[in-house]
Amino acid sequence: MRIGVVAGEASGDALGATLIEAVRMRYPEAVFEGIAGPRMQALGARSLFPMEMLSVRGYLEVLRALPALLSIRRQLIRHFLASPPDLFVGIDAPDFNLALEKRLKHAGIPTLQMVAPTVWAWRANRLPAIREAVSGVLSIFPFERPIFEGAGIPITDIGHPLAQQIPEQIDRAAARQGLALGEATPIVALLPGSRISEIEFHAQLFVDTAALLKQRFPHACFLVPLVNRRTRGLFEQVLQRAPVNLDIRVLEGQAHEVLSAADVALVASGTATLEAALLKCPMVITYRLSALTAWLVRRRATARFFGLPNIILNRDVVPEMIQEAATPEALAARLADILNDPAAQRAMVQAFVQLHHLLRTDSHQGILKGIAQALQHAS
Repeated sequence: MRIGVVAGEASGDALGATLIEAVRMRYPEAVFEGIAGPRMQALGARSLFPMEMLSVRGYLEVLRALPALLSIRRQLIRHFLASPPDLFVGIDAPDFNLALEKRLKHAGIPTLQMVAPTVWAWRANRLPAIREAVSGVLSIFPFERPIFEGAGIPITDIGHPLAQQIPEQIDRAAARQGLALGEATPIVALLPGSRISEIEFHAQLFVDTAALLKQRFPHACFLVPLVNRRTRGLFEQVLQRAPVNLDIRVLEGQAHEVLSAADVALVASGTATLEAALLKCPMVITYRLSALTAWLVRRRATARFFGLPNIILNRDVVPEMIQEAATPEALAARLADILNDPAAQRAMVQAFVQLHHLLRTDSHQGILKGIAQALQHAS
């Protein structure tokens, strides 16, 4: 079996790795090619373009990158039409993948969208276009099923692979020992994002927040896990201008280890907030965009919340400090409130256990079921 894939960022790369593992349970000789990150490539996937070229967020940022993105998509269409795969799977990145999927589906190639487009949060008018583009959707959130079924789009629940991979009980002492943290307290995780644009918007904000928090907690240690050398280099450029007494350690990878060890985390909204929740790390969620992008998002948004833990649980569990509310003073104050309130920490962790139960299912079997249905639908 030959499968085309396109993953657009680090979280998609992780999901793509789960896809490859699941497919090879039934098709050991399956090959994967398209756009893949390091985790997928480590499992043998062939990447025709660097995944980082797709890791763009925000209207202005996408406009600047649009010529390159359109060129990549045209080249992928030509490649897959000239040598059709048995199946194409777009992993998240719906703005890029749906148009690609539509062209391939019309050419008779079965298409799956892994991670449903967030029509529950905004742009619900995309449902007809999604139905036209895909043979089915692999859904990671249980509340999505009625939305897509109501629109006539085949959907398969696969749960979130992270809920399968991460144990319910987290050994914080072992995590701290593994990171050689000694007696430092508190441990604060800083996760400013995986995209270059997110580092550009968040690095200074996160460093300034750490500086204010250090004034309240002189023995605090800050850990910053970043996805690759480029994002690490950008963050370290900002860090060089920080006060010399800040105890900030920048790591490449190791986000799960850091969140397992931390007392609290400041997390840019996205998949990392789900990782923090599953690792039972109390947190504050933040995010900044360009002013124009933020205005456009607010006009079209329909979800009550911004962060995934709050959306999944449908209640205000984690503080959200977004755009204008995301100031170093406000973020430091909310983080300090959590650190000073053990009861609030326990309540948040209890909610995270509930979230873990909601998302835990056999992702491998769900993926195989969705693939079988897509292949049958196309035959």
